[in-house]
Amino acid sequence: MMDTKPVLSEATADISHQEVGRIELTRFEKMHVEVFTSSNIASLAVAKEIADLIKKKEANNETCVLGLATGSSPIRVYEELVRYHKEEGLSFKNVVTFNLDEYFPMQKSSAQSYYYFMHEHLFDHVDILPENVNIPDGSIPVEDVYQYCLDYEAKIDSYGGLDFQLLGIGRTGHIGFNEPGSHYNSSTRLVTLDYLTKADAASDFHGIDNVPKRAITMGIKTIKAAKRIVLMAWGNKKADIIKEAVEGEETSSIPATFLQDHPKTTILLDEESCSELKRFKTPWLVGPVQWTDPMKRKAIVWLSQYLDKPLLKLTDREYNDHGMSELIAMEGSAYDLNIQMHNRLQSTITGWPGGKPNADDTKRPERAEPARKRVILFSPHPDDDVISMGGTFLRLVQQGHDVHVAYQTSGNIAVADHDALRFAEFSRDLNIANNVPTDDLDKVIDQIKNKQEDDLDSLEIRKIKGLIRRGEAIAGARYCGLTDDKIHFLDMPFYETGKSKKNPIGEEDIQIIQNLIEEVKPHQIYAAGDLADPHGTHKVCLDAIFASVERLKSKDFMKDCWVWLYRGAWHEWPADEIEMAVPLSPDEVMRKRKAIFFHQSQKDGVMFQGEDSREFWQRAEDRNGGTARLYNKLGLTEYEAIEAFVRYKY
Repeated sequence: MMDTKPVLSEATADISHQEVGRIELTRFEKMHVEVFTSSNIASLAVAKEIADLIKKKEANNETCVLGLATGSSPIRVYEELVRYHKEEGLSFKNVVTFNLDEYFPMQKSSAQSYYYFMHEHLFDHVDILPENVNIPDGSIPVEDVYQYCLDYEAKIDSYGGLDFQLLGIGRTGHIGFNEPGSHYNSSTRLVTLDYLTKADAASDFHGIDNVPKRAITMGIKTIKAAKRIVLMAWGNKKADIIKEAVEGEETSSIPATFLQDHPKTTILLDEESCSELKRFKTPWLVGPVQWTDPMKRKAIVWLSQYLDKPLLKLTDREYNDHGMSELIAMEGSAYDLNIQMHNRLQSTITGWPGGKPNADDTKRPERAEPARKRVILFSPHPDDDVISMGGTFLRLVQQGHDVHVAYQTSGNIAVADHDALRFAEFSRDLNIANNVPTDDLDKVIDQIKNKQEDDLDSLEIRKIKGLIRRGEAIAGARYCGLTDDKIHFLDMPFYETGKSKKNPIGEEDIQIIQNLIEEVKPHQIYAAGDLADPHGTHKVCLDAIFASVERLKSKDFMKDCWVWLYRGAWHEWPADEIEMAVPLSPDEVMRKRKAIFFHQSQKDGVMFQGEDSREFWQRAEDRNGGTARLYNKLGLTEYEAIEAFVRYKY
């Protein structure tokens, strides 16, 4: 994977048939791209390349000069480098590092600083010499920044430049903090951050208003001078910008495109972040494909959407004109293909997500028996259940299933201080009215009032915030028809750090999930299948469920348990992948909205709004309505809204 050669050109002579095939598949890609089944596997490969480079330089008595990045993408790389040091004796004494960027202004001691990040994830755990660590200083006076940047460049040059540069990519296409408009010849400098970049960082700063407006960053020219560059991107949130960076024209509006003419650059992607590249999204337009059933579904649904025509109206000529002539030759006619796909999508639609009793279930997404199923609905945060599948939740309860909801984390960091203060003062006043001592509450109220911007919440404040979310979740679940004994709060330990950065998943996290599954012995499990961020709460919660299911799969009750994955408020499953589509009536949409309204701390300007200013109920309704409209455009029945699911087969 970590081949350092550039993409082969079509003029290359004497190459293997396999390489010819690769050239055909990647002919639209202007950089060397490698795709992995997971970000974890890719990260291990990057760490190995860096470790091998360090050892090679050490053997030659040379300094290894590394350019390093921050953010969620390289975290697993740093974890593996630390493991190399502790378990395999990899020394960093011959390593000099230069970080890409730092917020400005920013104190080194701040938990949001990249100085803090790098020491937390790497430098405090290896034997690198402190004087060999170079991170832009966000605390210097603004009038000294210009000279400081010149000196930073000079120091890199004094080591002969960067041997290896590790990069992530922002959704604006920035590398480092080189935002759109950056010049290809730019060097280290002070820059203004794009709104989208600040929105993506908002969770780390407890709101976008607290994100610094500027940063010090290495320039494009500095980055491109590195002898070797590896750019990593994980999750579907990066898919659109990766397509532009890899297949688009070189332009300052997407600074990552400036890497296209660097001969030793490799782009590492997972299966989500590569999804918009032509060879993955529309491989039939790139070259020969193997027409498996999933590939046929993908191609036919794409053609229907591309031409804005219902499935049953697609013609032989339209298949031939869009790279699918071989498919027509195999299947006989567009008519046959269209009927197959129409029937397949029609069979995903069901008003009985728990299975329809006493019905033929051969073409239904769920089994008819047992008629009354035991169900666990896992919700990463205390509101994902109603936001993401509230209509299905209501339907399962109404249809008599034994439904349990399990809130995996407390969600406490998403509660604003003013909400915590309001509840604390209410509790104090209630105690005063009942002649109950208020010393503990007085202490918490003082903590909230005197909290500084960079202060982490105390355990007492987090407890109040967690109770706020818990009360909202109970109210929402009760509205959906659950009794309190069916409502479970798991409070998984990985989440309880008091900051946006969480701990890695641990044995205790997995055991908590496993214990509940063994207790309930479900016929259905619903879980959040969002894979946008490998270190995000949804993904970590999902990994814990997968690990538990893997451990339990040999149990008799698990042989009759199906796992259904839903998506969050921002993304939906592609139509060709949907395996169960639960339609909602206008009344059911309104009931779902009311269930979401119980989560009052997450309304009216939430802590982690991102770039989307809509309320969660609006995002959910727009997404569910969009899925219904998509089904209708494909030629299926028109519904008010649809919640979609994909089955996880273990």
